[in-house]
Amino acid sequence: MKIPTTSLNWKSLLYLFSILIISSQHITAQVFLQKAKPGEALSIYSKVEYVDVGKVEVSLDQIRNIKGFQFAPMKKENMDFGFTNHNIWFRFQLKNASDEEVNYFFETARPITDVAELYIIKADDMITKYISGDAIPFDQRSFRLRKTIFKINLLPNESQQFYLHVKSDGEQLSMPMILHSPESLLEQSSFEQFIFGFFYGILLIAAILYLFFFFAMRDKTFFFYSMYVVFIGLLQFSIDGYFYKFVTPQSGWFSMHAVIIFACFASFFLGCYAQVYLKIKQYNVFINNAFYVVYAIDLLLLISLFLIQDHAYSYPIANGLGLILLLLIITSQFIIFIRTRKIDRFFATGIFFLIAGFVIFILKNFGVLPLTFLTENGSKFGTGMEVIFLSLSMANLIRNLKDEREELQTIALQKSEEMNELKSYFLSNISHELRTPLNAILNTAKSMANDSNDEQIQNGSQIIKYSTYSLLSSVNDILDFSKIERNEIKLEISDFDLVKTVEHIANNFSREAKDKGLEFAFIKSEELPQIVKGDVVRLSQILHNILSNALKFTQEGFVKFKLDYKNIKGNKALITFTVSDTGVGISKEKMNSIFDSFSQEGINNKRKFGGLGLGLYIVKHLVNLQEGKIKVDSTPGLGTVCTIDLTYENVEIKTEVKTAATGLEYDLNGKAILVVEDNAMNQMVIKMITKKWLNTTVDFANNGQEGVQKLMEKNYDIILMDLQMPIMDGYEATIAIRNGEAGEDKKSIPIVALTADVMETTKTRVIEIGMNKYLSKPVDKDTLFEIIKMLVS
Repeated sequence: MKIPTTSLNWKSLLYLFSILIISSQHITAQVFLQKAKPGEALSIYSKVEYVDVGKVEVSLDQIRNIKGFQFAPMKKENMDFGFTNHNIWFRFQLKNASDEEVNYFFETARPITDVAELYIIKADDMITKYISGDAIPFDQRSFRLRKTIFKINLLPNESQQFYLHVKSDGEQLSMPMILHSPESLLEQSSFEQFIFGFFYGILLIAAILYLFFFFAMRDKTFFFYSMYVVFIGLLQFSIDGYFYKFVTPQSGWFSMHAVIIFACFASFFLGCYAQVYLKIKQYNVFINNAFYVVYAIDLLLLISLFLIQDHAYSYPIANGLGLILLLLIITSQFIIFIRTRKIDRFFATGIFFLIAGFVIFILKNFGVLPLTFLTENGSKFGTGMEVIFLSLSMANLIRNLKDEREELQTIALQKSEEMNELKSYFLSNISHELRTPLNAILNTAKSMANDSNDEQIQNGSQIIKYSTYSLLSSVNDILDFSKIERNEIKLEISDFDLVKTVEHIANNFSREAKDKGLEFAFIKSEELPQIVKGDVVRLSQILHNILSNALKFTQEGFVKFKLDYKNIKGNKALITFTVSDTGVGISKEKMNSIFDSFSQEGINNKRKFGGLGLGLYIVKHLVNLQEGKIKVDSTPGLGTVCTIDLTYENVEIKTEVKTAATGLEYDLNGKAILVVEDNAMNQMVIKMITKKWLNTTVDFANNGQEGVQKLMEKNYDIILMDLQMPIMDGYEATIAIRNGEAGEDKKSIPIVALTADVMETTKTRVIEIGMNKYLSKPVDKDTLFEIIKMLVS
């Protein structure tokens, strides 16, 4: 049989003949398989042979029948062939040594491999071909998964021969040879989805958040950083095969070059961000100009994609430019440190993680480190940690920009009103945009925890809830800080159960202290009043911040929470809250500034313990707002004692007997609810919350105009109204309903504002236009049910 020569030149022929020997080669080893065990993953690299035939196109018949192809055994697991555009063939043999049929999934080349063809040869010489690779449309793959996966089936005592042909256009070629049981593949896919979802989620939040800061502050540092996060995410998205699967499933030119394109843009924006953030031009003009040289080569590499067909050298050049860029950034930091004796530790730590991730990935490719999920995704973990620490490094920039803005406002007083309006608009939008997904995440996690008895799901849901509450707390602190600056925080006075409220807070922190290995003591006076009049939300916020600080800054020892009561004139109760700990303490020099915004005991503690530095600033304001007192005594190395005095009005407990309920009975007795909400995630949350409510009908409208129309056509008992919607927002819809546009008999229907906007101006306007209640997202299902039941009764 002759080798086709249509695409061969004399160099290719010379390379082909150089790998031929005198005798024919046969598969010398085979893998004996038993019935697949659940969760089994078997690496067969030691039984696999390979041959590199260069750029010559060789068919299966030629590989099998022409004498002389020199197959060599694979030397190590996940063998790395470097950056190559050669045709490489592998062969191995599997034998089912059991009396039962076995099924495996064969995982091999990386998701970005262009061509992967698996030939299965049975005993009767019948050949079956399976194809994969991102050079073909996704729906033409034999097994539709982002990874290079083939399904293998062997009958009892059956032997099969396998030939695998792979080829790329110059990308790095790594070749795992792993047989997965169906359970193993499912577990691996589920685990990867969780890890990758968390990774891409971090990148998405960082990109969106700092893009918001860019539009609000007009500082290009935020833009460069946001764009870098976007393109580094797209780069990883492409390497993992997701970009090809979901964005360019028909393959094509852009799909084939996405990795290089995104790598070039990521390098460019990382360099621009480093130049601006580190202010490299002020310290070394030569290094600064070196960045522009890298950008020029980066641009030439992009242009070459359109002009040159063979891209065998594009991938090494792109990786080399990335390494050079990192060396320039490290050199810049070193020079800045030499000049100023200062270094941004968050920035340096982020770059360190990025380099460490790539080093782990490279050492894995060279066989120094074993093939594990961590080493395989080393660059991804490094990138994720880099993004986290670079995001933390932006905190100082935000603080500096805040100080500069205050100075500019002092100089240009006439522009202060315009700037405040812009800030309010920005915070209102960022509140809405962050709380909307948080509402879906939190309620989905709660639903998963309630609907499943699986311990792993319960633990995962708990982690999601804790993380969501932590992020929500940071968002609330930022918003409260803004409200304090504009003097917009108002107290909402109501009767509440003091003992129950404080005990609930203490129990939550007791569990947190236990997880951290600390002792937690809660001591309360025997004479505490049960019902008092005051702002329960602000009390909870004060205690949460104080106890959070105590736990955060205490590594060993204890945290003690004590309540004392003193009766004073006029039916008043003086409640003293004392929180003491054995934490790091606060130095005398810092005591005068602990209640300032963006302040902690010291900058080193901020880096060690994290946080925005707004907690005590907000606590001080809330205590003053309630005409209370706060005092902090501390000794460095020994601990801190925080004492808060608040006065509440005693409320006489009514003697009527109420039947104790073991829980809410979610029954609305045939009531109909109209939910006016444009966000699909929030609609899903309401569906999850109300699906178990008895005798309840729930309809949805996608905007205010649609909601008014539905109300005209059908009777409802209550409306849950979002505020920010297209076509007609919640304010306009409410005004229309109250004016009788949906019918005179429906003007007084109860309307509850259900929104992610928590600005005080929003709360005021909601009441002014005639809404009955205001609820902020994330919404609590029990609170939602109680309010609805109260309004429809």
